[in-house]
Amino acid sequence: QVQLVESGGGLVQAGGSLRLSCVVSGLTFRTYPMHWWRQAPGQEREFVATIGRTGTETIYADSVKGRFTVARDNSKNTLYLQMNELKPEDTAVYYCKVHQIGSDFWGQGTQVTVSS
Repeated sequence: QVQLVESGGGLVQAGGSLRLSCVVSGLTFRTYPMHWWRQAPGQEREFVATIGRTGTETIYADSVKGRFTVARDNSKNTLYLQMNELKPEDTAVYYCKVHQIGSDFWGQGTQVTVSS
């Protein structure tokens, strides 16, 4: 079955950096666009970034543009999110997601906390 496992979250001071990873199994990773979303306490889950199959196409939410970079290594079935210049408002649980026909698959999430 499809599995997504995130890692790399933690506590960081404002202005710091973190790199999240998402290891995917159960599907042909290189054939799917991949996505990062996040959910802050008491708020709805929101889109963060998308990367195309080959990694050459990326889309970012305005709130992270210029600070976050999404990347993938198709040889390792792994998705990444490099987060720089972190702000307290980036505090959230971060999820990776893949969409197959008729279904969305999510990881369990990794907590990112940015202190001011």
